[in-house]
Amino acid sequence: MSVVKSTLSESDLKVVGAALQGALVDLVDLSLVAKQVHWNVVGPRFRSVHLQLDDVVVTARQHSDTVAERASAVGVNPDGRSGTVAKETAIASVPEGWIKDTDAVRILVDALGVVIGRMRERIEATDEPDPVTQDLLIALTAELEKHAWMFQAESA
Repeated sequence: MSVVKSTLSESDLKVVGAALQGALVDLVDLSLVAKQVHWNVVGPRFRSVHLQLDDVVVTARQHSDTVAERASAVGVNPDGRSGTVAKETAIASVPEGWIKDTDAVRILVDALGVVIGRMRERIEATDEPDPVTQDLLIALTAELEKHAWMFQAESA
């Protein structure tokens, strides 16, 4: 059943839908990874890393909603269910237990690197089929890159 009719061609909608769904999965998992690390970080830089992790969670959650709503607006059903996210994520899983602050920073640098790399692929893929979606992905990636810079600076 298709309730929302897209203005995009079927082939463009396929590309855009895949980009938006992939972005949604990455953002949902990034928010979960950052929250898990947030709850378990320990060490001398606990407070600064703890607070910085919440900034990533806020960004990921806000943009996941924007991405999902864009998908709906173009006629694609967004799927942020836990099973879908677990099956499709490319972010490494977080180790169990307490996480030393230096390891927490490394985990976030790695996770953000994966997500940013995939977002840049989506930016390129959506250039022709849907510049509106591309613009959304560009803005999102800029924010993720800012977080990546800040976590990298933590480990310098």
